[in-house]
Amino acid sequence: MNLEKLVRPNILAMKAYSSARDEFEVNNQVVLLDANENPFASDWNRYPDPYQRQLKKAIAALKGTKVENIFLGNGSDEAIDLIFRIFCEPGSDNIIITDPTYGMYEVSAAIQDIEVQKVPLTKAFELDSDKVLSVINENTKLIFLCNPNNPTANLLNEGEIKNVIENFKGIVVLDEAYIDFTNRESSIQWLNDYPNLIVLQTFSKAWGMAGMRLGMAFSNSKIIQLFNKVKAPYNMSILTQNKALELIENNKEKVKSNLQVLVHERARLIDALSKFSMVEHIYPTFTNFILVRFNNHSLVFKTLIEAGLIVRDRSKALNCENCLRITVGTPNENELLIDVLSKI
Repeated sequence: MNLEKLVRPNILAMKAYSSARDEFEVNNQVVLLDANENPFASDWNRYPDPYQRQLKKAIAALKGTKVENIFLGNGSDEAIDLIFRIFCEPGSDNIIITDPTYGMYEVSAAIQDIEVQKVPLTKAFELDSDKVLSVINENTKLIFLCNPNNPTANLLNEGEIKNVIENFKGIVVLDEAYIDFTNRESSIQWLNDYPNLIVLQTFSKAWGMAGMRLGMAFSNSKIIQLFNKVKAPYNMSILTQNKALELIENNKEKVKSNLQVLVHERARLIDALSKFSMVEHIYPTFTNFILVRFNNHSLVFKTLIEAGLIVRDRSKALNCENCLRITVGTPNENELLIDVLSKI
């Protein structure tokens, strides 16, 4: 991979903004008169570490990787946006996404004026890597693969994913937002073999930190340096950094326990849903949600809303006609869902 040929020339040439905290790591032995901050002590009067060093050390240990291979952003959406800014020339380059998949890839492309080529998944929502590779042209910079996929909840075939990575000279972005709900090892372990790979993960799902907005991108150190070059100087607040570090260090067992409950509840929901005559098909799931095809999804959707149960209508997505996406809730929430459905 020739990284310099993939990166936008203006990004390669630009000089990154140098914040007051770029030059020194802050400790209690120094007097900070460099950043025009309010000097009166509180938990948040100082600018945060622009590179989240302590938090990254904890994440590196958690994920089995190195600090220099980690970028942290305001949700995975920040990482997605920066990927476009780094690699895609507006009005010229294009990307490839599968269909259906997570909607922010297409939205971010539209914001940057980047053409989107959609390659349909099979009717069973499987990845056809040869079909993906067949639409690549000289202006294709990125391929996005979501695994497990959203909204279909299935795992993509590992061999098909590797075929794309190994035969594409651009950047492959593998979004693993739901990887914690599977029994599959993360593709972070592939980074040494594939310099053109970026793996996205999040603390919003299994770790229960959606409100904190903490997303991760993992890649080779040169790509991570580009993320750091383009990002806002202080893209993650000190509140998020400190609370996330606390939860990672102290909440591992609770997260593990909650995960076990969710996986058990997922199986219980599938079993209950399979007994309803209005359910036509339940798709295999490796996430914390279930894609369900109903024979009258509009009635089901309306009834659930009237009962105060909000699910996602995905019936307009490709090959998802009459489908609702149902997130696995607490045992009580799931019991309420089953009860309401049983009365339809």
